[in-house]
Amino acid sequence: MLGLKALVPKARILELLKPHSMPPDLPIEPRILAIAQRLRQAGGRAILVGGIVRDHLLGAPSKDYDLEIYGLPIRRLEQELSRFGEVIAIGRAFGVLRIKGLEADFSIPRRDSKVGQGHRGFIVELDPDLDFTEAARRRDLTINSMGFDPLTGELLDPFDGCRDLERGILRATDREHFAEDSLRGLRVAQFHGRLEMAPDEELLGLCRNLDLSDLAGERIFDELKKLLLRARRPSLGFKFLQATGLLRFFPELVGMVGVPQDPQWHPEGTVWEHTLMVVDEAAGLRTGDEAEDLALMWGALLHDVGKPPTTVEVDGRIRSPAHDDVGAPMAEALLLRLRGSKALIERVCALVRHHLAPAQLPSGGAKLKAYRRLARRLAEAGTGYELLLRLASADHFGRTTPDALAREFPDGEKFREAMEGLAAAEHTVRDVVLGRHLLARGFSPGPSLGPILAACRDVQDETGWSDPDRILNQVLPRLADDTTS
Repeated sequence: MLGLKALVPKARILELLKPHSMPPDLPIEPRILAIAQRLRQAGGRAILVGGIVRDHLLGAPSKDYDLEIYGLPIRRLEQELSRFGEVIAIGRAFGVLRIKGLEADFSIPRRDSKVGQGHRGFIVELDPDLDFTEAARRRDLTINSMGFDPLTGELLDPFDGCRDLERGILRATDREHFAEDSLRGLRVAQFHGRLEMAPDEELLGLCRNLDLSDLAGERIFDELKKLLLRARRPSLGFKFLQATGLLRFFPELVGMVGVPQDPQWHPEGTVWEHTLMVVDEAAGLRTGDEAEDLALMWGALLHDVGKPPTTVEVDGRIRSPAHDDVGAPMAEALLLRLRGSKALIERVCALVRHHLAPAQLPSGGAKLKAYRRLARRLAEAGTGYELLLRLASADHFGRTTPDALAREFPDGEKFREAMEGLAAAEHTVRDVVLGRHLLARGFSPGPSLGPILAACRDVQDETGWSDPDRILNQVLPRLADDTTS
């Protein structure tokens, strides 16, 4: 079994952890305090729960306001909240309300009973008189089962979550409740990656018995998104999925495990070992732009997904010919199952298909037309060379070759210079010849214009011409010759 505990620097947790009593300087939105005061006057008690308590104890910023309201039925809670604005029921069956314009969830304590498969297979019983310990028992991990009273400053910790933070341990709050939602296996993976805390043996065993096939793609995507965007070392989360067998629910990923690579280019080991190094390198290149960062991280995870079906041994050397072209549709298939957005899928597929270009174009002495074509294809996918170069840099440094260890990537710098020069000279990679130019020459609208425009695009990339008539004067006679020969 993978030694997960050995991967986690306990000193990191000890360094961040505050004392066991809740620090008084937890910054709370003034409107939240005003609402808590009002609810107390109405006979209720508002308790901050979940991430904001955990993150504050770790010294991390959080605006994740989740409040459980004790002592008030949901109709009375809705009535009291309406004093502060329009109330929105985002999950009335689950007892969850919001106030328009305020990023906070207000919920009634509840009991859940699993009656079927998937997230919808629950009977939810709202119980405003439930005590905090019983309400917290249904939460996944002890570090997420703490509460904080914003009015009294009292820390509620019935399952020793604070102690687990200090020890750097992820532990199930209640083994029976934990198994009720298989998504919790992915949640453990992302908390392992984000907090660099180790699951205990019981939690590992619980996760091994989970079946992710009952989960909607969107729920899986959301948990992986948190791992990819928030973890300093996302590889820890994916190693956890591998160690517990949950990686089997992602055939494109598990296919990379154990696949050999040429030791000259990849002395670090297999495709999967290289991929995990690349994912961590890419995490260090995130900029805070969520759309770009998500495309970068998925591109890093899937850039070599085409190697397993293409890897062969030729003359004693391991090769993976055309793995970039093979990998793009495999990446698309995975992201479609997870209900990724069309824009994300197009970006990731372009990154996978062209991830070798920043190294291969300069080393192969490519002409300007090759850079133009690449810039056009990236633009068509809604991205640019900067994001591709970030992925290529992560790919280059996510290995143990001498130049990677020395943090040198000269071809990447040459690629950047070439693309910057191209952008400065041409400002755009838009087509020069458009449909309207063909209509002006007497062509009729329709699919037959496609091949002509494609031929014009090739001439534009080859020559760099920006005059549509000049391009057409070269293309049209050639096409006429082809049709009469």
